[in-house]
Amino acid sequence: MELLRQLLTPALAPLLNRGAALAVGRFHRRNPVTTQRELLFHLLRKGSATRFGIDHGFASLLRKPWDQAYDDYRRSVPIRNYADFWRDYFGAGYSDNGGRKSLELDNVTWPGRVRLFCETSGTTAPTKYIPFTPEMFAANQRAARDLVAHYLAAVPGNRLLRGRFLYLSGCTELSSLGTGVESGDMSAITLRHAPSSLRSFVAPSAKISALPWGSKVEALTELLLSDGGITGISGVPPWILLLLERVRVVGGKSLPELLPNLELIIHGGTSMAPYRREFEKLFGHRPPRFLELLPSSEGFMGFQLPGEEEMRFTPYYGVFFEFVPFCHLDGQGGVPPDAPSFPLEEVRCGERYAIIMSTCAGLWRYHIGDTIRFTSLAPLAFQFTGRDRFLDRFEEKVTQGEVDKAVAEVNREGVAEIVEFMVGPVIGERRHLWILAVRGTSLPEEQLAELLDGKLMTLNADYAAFRRQGRIHPPTVVTVAEDAIYRWSREVRGKLGGQSKIPHIDPTPEGELVRSLAAFARE
Repeated sequence: MELLRQLLTPALAPLLNRGAALAVGRFHRRNPVTTQRELLFHLLRKGSATRFGIDHGFASLLRKPWDQAYDDYRRSVPIRNYADFWRDYFGAGYSDNGGRKSLELDNVTWPGRVRLFCETSGTTAPTKYIPFTPEMFAANQRAARDLVAHYLAAVPGNRLLRGRFLYLSGCTELSSLGTGVESGDMSAITLRHAPSSLRSFVAPSAKISALPWGSKVEALTELLLSDGGITGISGVPPWILLLLERVRVVGGKSLPELLPNLELIIHGGTSMAPYRREFEKLFGHRPPRFLELLPSSEGFMGFQLPGEEEMRFTPYYGVFFEFVPFCHLDGQGGVPPDAPSFPLEEVRCGERYAIIMSTCAGLWRYHIGDTIRFTSLAPLAFQFTGRDRFLDRFEEKVTQGEVDKAVAEVNREGVAEIVEFMVGPVIGERRHLWILAVRGTSLPEEQLAELLDGKLMTLNADYAAFRRQGRIHPPTVVTVAEDAIYRWSREVRGKLGGQSKIPHIDPTPEGELVRSLAAFARE
């Protein structure tokens, strides 16, 4: 393991830099619109003999020119969410015999048998099993290589490959879904099935990766403090921040002193914006470089190039993209049957879009639940604007429906009459703040907080797990007079009545609305 890193001496740097420059050149020569058109036809050919392809006439689409083929594809294949796919295609292959789960997808939506599934807590189902094919694994690897190539080419004298990359993963246990079929967190699949040549560059060990979250943080803290060879960290911003804060506390010095060789942090999964100030405080005047990417279990969407402010949209890695304007989504973040959708060539700057994917893992016109906004079309630059209608600043993925249901159940129990409310994140405290407009008397705020906390833990598995692990702290409740939220909306937002609704989930990146409402209530 060490031999490979030792071979990466400064004498080899010119060769590495040359290879990186060639990869960067290939990346910039790609035409995104042409690539997307070619990719859709490639996917249709691959899927034409599957059950899904036969159901939707893929073979006939292959004989048509682009414009007609795409229009017919859009008409013949409805946009689906996960629950739709489960009902129509995946669920028939699933069985659970006394806890022994099995999922058999053979030539259903993708040719051959699917042997790997990314397992996530669902927003439209209790657990989602996302097909993860060898083609998707290869596409993700190409994306990772292109990202690293851009860094190597842009940062002369870097020592990234002379050390190890700390991969701040979730649970790394894989579960059996039948003979030869496994499921697990995407990070678990990535680590378990990574090429052996790359394993010497990745930390931590499998033993540490498998630890419960609290124990894992302590073990990773010790690793960072004892291993001077960690040159990069990858993970979700709030959890990277939590780990680095623990390193600073245990190490008793500033992070630049404790981690002198850390030069790159790759982050994704949620926006960095709410956390940037905390990272700046930790590193002071000697911060590492930060690069953002937008991966998902369903497909890769983009990454940030060194020296650029926004991420580049990367439509090159096994996914055909369509876009639905955010204004056409319903109140639960769903896509109505008649919602308009567009290919990449028709998007506009400044408009927020829900992403629709057709992938090399057999998802067809799949509503993933993420939204983006393009800030440039040449080059393709974009911002991740969150999930459709979710409370998710700590990756908890609580839906608006779950929030509404929690409040409804509290009202149903008769302990309070909540007439209006808003909930949002308090980033620095890693907790939710609920502002409840109540009528008459009710339980004390602390008891209301416990009730809402318990309701959400029952309704959402991710939230329950994060609360048990201490990754999200108990919520805070502030009760206000029944008309206070409406007065705030009128006097502060200048919006009340008509189409101006009170957002039950604060849609701003850093909880600006819920903080403004809390300040108004205090005054």
